Amino acid sequence: MIKNNLEIDVKVKCLEEGVTQAQLAQMVGTSAPYVSRLINKKEGIINKIFVDMLDKLGYDIQLVYVKKKGAAEK
Repeated sequence: MIKNNLEIDVKVKCLEEGVTQAQLAQMVGTSAPYVSRLINKKEGIINKIFVDMLDKLGYDIQLVYVKKKGAAEK
């Protein structure tokens, strides 16, 4: 079963793009402390029970990140 790594993925993508959590918060229209809480949350954004349910049904979750066409290169 996969572990919920969305938080780590967001941290890595911020580093790759040179975006701070405060900048990300502004981009999505929320506060920096809220973004920080989401990223550092122990249980993760996706409810663990749904991941467990899919695991018991014989499925893994795969996330693929694809750069949008026309997105500014850093």
